[in-house]
This record gives sequence, structure tokens and C-alpha cells, in this order.
Amino acid sequence: MISRETTLERLAVAQSLLLDPYGLGEASLAKALGTIAQHQVDDADLYFQYTRAEGWSLEEGIVKSGSFSIDQGVGVRAVAGEKTAFAYSDDLSEAALLDAATTVRAIAAAGQNRRVKLARKPQVARSRLLYPALDPIATLDSTQKVALLERVERMARAKDPRVVQVMAGLAAEYDVVLVARADGTRAADVRPLVRLSITVIAEQNGRREVGSGGGGGRFGLGYFQQEQLQAYVDQAVGAALTNLESRPAPAGMMTVVLGPGWPGVLLHEAVGHGLEGDFNRKGSSTFSGRIGERVAAKGVTVLDDGTLADRRGSLNIDDEGHPSQRNVLIEDGILRGYIQDSLNARLMGVKPTGNGRRESYAHVPMPRMTNTYMLAGDKDPQEIVASIKRGLYATNFGGGQVDITSGKFVFSASEAYWVENGKIQYPVKGATLIGNGPDAMNRVSMIGRDLSLDAGVGVCGKEGQSVPVGVGQPTLRIDGLTVGGTA
Repeated sequence: MISRETTLERLAVAQSLLLDPYGLGEASLAKALGTIAQHQVDDADLYFQYTRAEGWSLEEGIVKSGSFSIDQGVGVRAVAGEKTAFAYSDDLSEAALLDAATTVRAIAAAGQNRRVKLARKPQVARSRLLYPALDPIATLDSTQKVALLERVERMARAKDPRVVQVMAGLAAEYDVVLVARADGTRAADVRPLVRLSITVIAEQNGRREVGSGGGGGRFGLGYFQQEQLQAYVDQAVGAALTNLESRPAPAGMMTVVLGPGWPGVLLHEAVGHGLEGDFNRKGSSTFSGRIGERVAAKGVTVLDDGTLADRRGSLNIDDEGHPSQRNVLIEDGILRGYIQDSLNARLMGVKPTGNGRRESYAHVPMPRMTNTYMLAGDKDPQEIVASIKRGLYATNFGGGQVDITSGKFVFSASEAYWVENGKIQYPVKGATLIGNGPDAMNRVSMIGRDLSLDAGVGVCGKEGQSVPVGVGQPTLRIDGLTVGGTA
């Protein structure tokens, strides 16, 4: 649902935290934007933010560290053509706001830039209602948070006697943002975010291996009930014990099957980044200028969807005040569009897609992914694994890299298995997937019906900025992918 009523409620919260205590009001916002508009610019906005964050970590049976922080400030931006002038301040006084506005006003106007027209009357933006407007830090007290981590450790150690070390972490964040644009748009969001992580070390015959698990989303800490904790523990301990039995991974060109869920991080890196508007406007992406062309096999449909309830990558509004959207990027193998912020959308002659994101008030927005995933197909996942004559079945991934211009990627599998004649033989360690994003997508030959999203752990980095994201996919078979191994 997209409505203005929910925005009004969140605007009231944002105003009480970011404007009222500092004597700021609508007149102050209009004055700052009017200062910028005295010079020729194409766009201008103010981005206010209040963030309160807390973290706890447990190791060797005790809580070894805890953190608590509060940050607030405003980012002031003016855009003319391709150029951006930006200033920020952690002082929310009117004097500091106007000083920042005067600073960015100095941006030089050139070419066909127009003088931005200020709206006579502010307009409340439409937005979504995807998650509760709560402070997750307050949903459990300190004693309960410590007890939660201690319970996770007990569960992991009880799972298997080979578990020799457990590390667990709990993080919660309360984020309130307010956007004021020169076109009169006023928007706000209240964004809860929680995450629980667990890492275990298992030992057998002098060999040690690591496994991890965890998850979270945009809700309170009460989400972490016994059943959910058991799933995280099972995942972490299971991965560590599997790796204890692993053998060196074979190398060469082979069939690779990717499991559902988190392996979608390969899709995020190898394809998603290449579909961000800035890279395509500049012509630096391997997908540039290819709208309407086949870039993947038939059956491959890729979405970036910021409208999924409670998901880590979801947003009621993006960081420019636009409602999040469900964007079809690749449809049945055909490239349909890119994800856009306002600057790149304007320069490319299209509409923003609700993907203007920034790490904080101290950063400029850019087109970024939210929840990026591939839709399900019609194949039984077991049938897909059984179709492998000789190849790799990768169910979890660690780090990876991608070159946007060439589309080349390198990914390390943290949990994978060697398969022969349709039967899983043994787990392998040290497998690295090497390929090219568009080429790999054209080599998809089977798509499972088991689409799942990750558990809520993703963080995406771009140009020094990190934002929470989600990934997902069904089981996929890719023919002829290069595997770098240790055998």
C-alpha cells in the first residue's frame, strides 16, 4: 500500500527528533532550499537523519564487548547537470543548515541547466508501510540481550561435542530520516534493523573448521525466538562439521549448481551492480545500451524489489523521498531496465525507481540495490542436482569481486560438494567460481521452484558506502563455469 497518511505519522516522529529540539520548522527548510535555488541548479535536497545503534558480542562464554552510539546530522545537496555539490553537518541549528546551503550554492551552472523552481507549498510524499515504526533497541532490556547470546552459545555447544568455540553477536539500530526536496516533497521514514550472528569453530583430530549462521530484518528483537535461534545454530554448526570432512576442490570447466537463498549474492555482484544506473549512463557497464536485448537464458527473470515486508533491504522510501518499487530488471532473459536514483534518471530521461540510497547524512545518494533476486522456475531441486554428471554443488558463499566493465567475477564457496553421476560424493574446500556475469546468466539451463531469500545478513559496499541489502534465488544449474580449486 502506498499512502500519504503513513508518511504523515513518520514525519511527526522525524520532526520531534530532528527539527523541534533545534528550533527548525518548515520555514527553515524553505529558507535553506531557497538559498540553494538562488543559483542555477537542476535539483536540491536536505537529508536529516537520527541514528541510535547498539551492539553486543559474546566469546568464550562471556559478553566481551558492547557498544552504543547516537549520531545525527543533515546532508545538503545541489545538483547541476552531472555535477553535485554536497555539504553535511552534525549541528542541526538553523545557522549550520544555512551555512551548508550557502556552501553548496556555489556549484557552477553550465550548459542547459535550469534554475530549480521551488514549490510554493510542501507536498507530503506517498510512501509504503512495510515494517513497524519501532525502536528495536527498546524491545529487550540489557539483561535479556545478554541472556539471548548466552542461550545461543549453549545451544551451539550442545549441538555437537566437536564445537570448541562459539562467537555470537547481536545488533540493533533505530534510524529516522527526513527528506526535504526543492520540488516541495517532504518525506520521512522510521527504520528498525536487527541482526543476530553466530560463528562456531569445530575441531576433530587436530583439524579446525569454521561455520556461521544468523539473520535479521526490520523488526524488533522479539523475532529471535527458540525456533529461529535453533535454525541459526543448526546452520552454523552444520557448516563447520561439513567442512571438517571436506577435501580439496577440483578445478576446471564444469557444471555448477547453486543452492537457493544466500548464493544469490553471486547474482547481486555479477549482475545487479552492472544494472545500476550510474554505470550504464556512463557506458562503463557490460549491460550499457542493451535494453531490449537478450542478456540471460530464457526463464531467467531478475528483480530488485524494495517493497518486501520486514526485509533487511526494504525501504518505505528511498533516501531521496521516492517510494520503493518492484523493478523488473531482466524478464525471461531480456534486459528491461536499470535501477535509478534521481540524478541518473533525469540524465537518462527515465523515472527514478526508488533506489537512491546513501549510507548516512554524510554521504551523497547513488543508485543502489535493495532486495535483488531471481524468480523461481519449474524444476525440482533434487532433479537439478541429479542432472550433474561431474560438477560442483555450491550451497553457501563467502567473499567475491566483480569488474563492472567486463562483467568478470570471482567468488569463493564456503560450503560446496563434489557431485558425480547425480550423487553427492563429499564436501569440498577452496572452490572458487570464475566467470562473466552475462555469460554465466546465458548458461543457466535449469531453474528450481524453490526460490528463497537470504536470512537477512547482507551488506553491500559501493564507492566506500555500505547499505543493508537482501539477495535470493532458486536452485540454479549453470553449464560450463570455471572452477578454481585446490586439488
